[in-house]
Amino acid sequence: MDLEHTYSIEQLVNGCKRSERKMQEMLYRRLAAPMLGICLRYASNDFEAEDMMQTGFVKVFKNISNFRGEGSFEGWIRRIMVNTAIEIYRKNLRMLKTTDITEVFDYEQQVFDMDNLETEDLMKLIQQLPDGYRIVFNMYAIEGYSHQEIANTLQISEGASKSQLSRARAWLRNKLITTEGEGNYGTYAG
Repeated sequence: MDLEHTYSIEQLVNGCKRSERKMQEMLYRRLAAPMLGICLRYASNDFEAEDMMQTGFVKVFKNISNFRGEGSFEGWIRRIMVNTAIEIYRKNLRMLKTTDITEVFDYEQQVFDMDNLETEDLMKLIQQLPDGYRIVFNMYAIEGYSHQEIANTLQISEGASKSQLSRARAWLRNKLITTEGEGNYGTYAG
């Protein structure tokens, strides 16, 4: 019998607040897979993602007493994982190679048929993005940060954030075309 599913998230959180190791283990087991998925989007490889997730869970267990039950616990832990990924990115001194938006060339617009693209394939492409592009792309396109929030978090200009996003999209578009061929994903609109 799988005991971890006999407890609600609320019960697990309360047990973790009492520092009960078994409850911490069950909470970890229940949420590790989705949290690893978040970290994979920010990491350049699986090992880095696992490190991010482990560091994130350490923070979760250290700060779980700060969770007041306002909003979902999964939303709270997700935010910790995203912030941990960003902190690790900055801590590793990977400086963003940014270009201001005024220096970005207009790219010809393309429309993609994404029906044949698998989630795993897209995840692998996102992981291959250059570091700066990957961080901004994830923060903007997936987490919903504004360019102003990204600029403040990463200590760059809003223009640099927009530029990184534009270049990430162009990189992904080009990668899709070269990897799968224009016939599968890319058709030019124009």
